[in-house]
Amino acid sequence: MKQTTRLTHIAAVASILVSLTACGSTLIAPETPAPVSVPAGNKLVMMAVGTGDLNYECRVKANSTVAYEWVFAGPNTVLTDKHGVVVGKYYGGPTWESNDGSKVTGKQVAISPASATAIPLQLVKANAVPNATTMGAMTNITYIQRLNTIGGIAPTDSCSIDNLGAKKLVKYQADYFFYKAS
Repeated sequence: MKQTTRLTHIAAVASILVSLTACGSTLIAPETPAPVSVPAGNKLVMMAVGTGDLNYECRVKANSTVAYEWVFAGPNTVLTDKHGVVVGKYYGGPTWESNDGSKVTGKQVAISPASATAIPLQLVKANAVPNATTMGAMTNITYIQRLNTIGGIAPTDSCSIDNLGAKKLVKYQADYFFYKAS
């Protein structure tokens, strides 16, 4: 029975990898502005469309006691393949998690402006999740790019002492490109 479970898991991982990639064809890294370009020695291995909400909270502005601003508090995003099939999620941490249970966290290393109505393009240096035991689509990811962003900018509503702690959800969409060392 254990062998059947293991084979089922392996088949599920393979299915997710095929879904996340371009059906067995070689993926070509997109052209990007220099600040969010992935360093040489990394190869594009999968891509997904992220659709969901960015959470913002009204807080006291850093280094101030009298100014307030909407501060990014985390994402709540579904990741889909090019056919719209859900293959994972992206949430606070930041963490990208595949349906196979593998996950990766990351730290932003660069941004580049998008349109005035969209969050910036982004380059993230990926980190293995401590104590992660699931091998899968997110295993050994080195970099993640966020490109082709739509929406997601901080609310334009008033943020003041009167609504300190208020939370707002803002819809957004972006393409996520995942890389591994080549």
